[in-house]
Amino acid sequence: MVAQNTLTSRGRDTGGTPTRRNKGVRSSAKWAHLPLVLTTLLLLFPFYWTVVMATNTNADYYLTPPKVVPGTHLLENVSSVLTSINFFGSMANTAIVAVSVTVLVLFLDSMAAFAFAKYDFPAKKFLFGLMLAFFMVPAQLSTVPQYITMIHIGWVGTLQALIVPAAANAFGIFWMRQYISTAIPDEILDAAVVDGCGFFRQYVLIVLPVIRPGLAFLGIYTFVAAWNDYVWPLIVLINPDMLTLQVALSQLNATRNTDYAVVMAGALLAIVPLIVVFLAFSRQFVADSVKGAVR
Repeated sequence: MVAQNTLTSRGRDTGGTPTRRNKGVRSSAKWAHLPLVLTTLLLLFPFYWTVVMATNTNADYYLTPPKVVPGTHLLENVSSVLTSINFFGSMANTAIVAVSVTVLVLFLDSMAAFAFAKYDFPAKKFLFGLMLAFFMVPAQLSTVPQYITMIHIGWVGTLQALIVPAAANAFGIFWMRQYISTAIPDEILDAAVVDGCGFFRQYVLIVLPVIRPGLAFLGIYTFVAAWNDYVWPLIVLINPDMLTLQVALSQLNATRNTDYAVVMAGALLAIVPLIVVFLAFSRQFVADSVKGAVR
């Protein structure tokens, strides 16, 4: 109370008028947001440029100076995309892969992370170190052995060749292990053991409700990575009806006279599901993070 009175007496004169110091503080607060605003505009510019190019013609792409405002040719370009490739079939294949991979990663990675964080078992430190070592290996190094494995088991050209190898990853286990270690006290799990809860009941009743913010982040990260994956689907998918959306969109860019307006229209359509998923999960992520901070 004394501090508040002191601050009030320093910040305002006897008539309640804001002093020069308070005005300076508010002005500084406004300028403090300027770097954030500029960074946001910089990050949003590629998306805005995609919208501009998708709504203009291919001839507008070569104008000097270039057009910087959206045009009126979006429906025409979208129609060209839909007639050039099997867009909805490719989007369905991509959705199957991305949703399957995300669900499997959230379940398997969180289960493994719970075991690493709260249970002692033989060779635990060795296995965790081995997992971190795999985390450091670039994914490109495993492409050839993985493709040979797919040939031997007969999965080349199938969607399970995209789903099963991505069903668990070292980053997700590491991320969730760190989250569970700090968010769940050992005393709660000890009390659950006294009440007769086994591993799976502890995971469902105690761990899952607490780690929802971490799962939301991991879900967004995994879904976006699976949706945008291009190299491995390009290698392993050989049937035109089984192509994912990123590989199908690359066919728009396969000719010498590329229509960049049509390519941008396809890219714009491809990111719409990502925006929907991000908005849905980010709200859950922010809400649960605020609850955790209040607790």
